[in-house]
Amino acid sequence: MSKYVIAAEELAARLGEPGLVVADCRFVLGQPDAGRAAYEEAHIPGAVYLDLERDLSAPVGEHGGRHPLPALDALAAALGRAGIGAGTTVVAYDDQGGAMASRLWWLLRYAGHDAVRVLDGGFAGWQRAGHAVTAETPGVAPATFLPSPRLELLADVDRVREVVAAKAAGAVGSKAEAVALIDSREGARYRGEVEPIDRKAGHIPGAINRPFGEGRDADGKWKSAAAQRERFAGLSQDGEVIVYCGSGVTATPNVMALLEAGFTDVKLYAGSWSDWISYGESPIATGEE
Repeated sequence: MSKYVIAAEELAARLGEPGLVVADCRFVLGQPDAGRAAYEEAHIPGAVYLDLERDLSAPVGEHGGRHPLPALDALAAALGRAGIGAGTTVVAYDDQGGAMASRLWWLLRYAGHDAVRVLDGGFAGWQRAGHAVTAETPGVAPATFLPSPRLELLADVDRVREVVAAKAAGAVGSKAEAVALIDSREGARYRGEVEPIDRKAGHIPGAINRPFGEGRDADGKWKSAAAQRERFAGLSQDGEVIVYCGSGVTATPNVMALLEAGFTDVKLYAGSWSDWISYGESPIATGEE
């Protein structure tokens, strides 16, 4: 079992444990109230709800993408309201795909908090296994969360521009040219054949495509470390890797998969494609690399 995920059976045995906070992160893009509605209908007993757009993102601006990183003080306040403090162990879950839960996982690690895992198989797997659910909203004892940011986990647009320029110039041997740039969206969006969300189609030049969903099997269970290594075969485990998606959400399962596979320098381009195209001068590629 991955050190980043927790099996439903283990979580079921630990429910109610002091210092454990279970966070429901279900969210449907384009239907911003659907996740909370699903939570209010049924959730894991004791779970609190954290909203992708209200709690785990900043308001949308000119740049920063569709789900900008929240300011650390705003994130700390949201986590504290959810009862998450320095001594808290967090288990995050969403429906099945893992992207929303992985966003919380990444944000906590970025804020300096390692005691966080993602529920294997999500809420769908929890239900399939026959574990209890409830509609009862728990009482929450607020906590104080003091962030200690790890800026080395983040790549900004300037770093991505540097990498793209080095690759375009064929600067073989340079540190920037050697960076692996991974697009986590499905293949059709990467190739620019369709674009259902953002105003421009295509991908960042030099990026390779590794759809985030391929890190899990058909029932949403996390693949083994060996299987994750196969997904990223040919890339240097010691080299810098920058991962992006549409808005910095579905890239986070790939960040988790890369770490599981043994990569040591993995960064998230948080603004991702929706930030990249907000700059008119940003080059765009289509088709396969």
